[in-house]
Amino acid sequence: MSLTWHRDVPIWDADKQRIVGGTAPGVLDSRYAEIEEGSTIPCNWYRVERDGAIVGYGWVDVNWGDAEILLATADEAQGSGVGSFILGNLDNEARRMGLAYTYNIVRPTHPEGDKVSAWLEKRGFKKSSDGSLRRRVGAAS
Repeated sequence: MSLTWHRDVPIWDADKQRIVGGTAPGVLDSRYAEIEEGSTIPCNWYRVERDGAIVGYGWVDVNWGDAEILLATADEAQGSGVGSFILGNLDNEARRMGLAYTYNIVRPTHPEGDKVSAWLEKRGFKKSSDGSLRRRVGAAS
């Protein structure tokens, strides 16, 4: 049961709605739950598949030479290494783009924000004064 990484089209579809749009309230910007299927969406999107089933997404948004990243795993895939797989691949994508840092902002409304922040810190991210967690590209642990 290996994971595969794919560049994805920036079109909102049923799988993105299920995995990204269907997150618990407060996890992500509420606009994700309101996007209409077939809509064009910004950023560089990637999907993760396990045995042909989509189990996660990641995206990179370039901002001042750094990469804001988002990662989301399907409920049934949480705790199985999908998030770490996404994080490693997002780092590789940021490196290919010539970016300096990846960062993620854990929303203060995230119901498991402390757990997610600790997970990122365990993987080399450091809290910044603006509330983001940042790691130099290529410093994946």
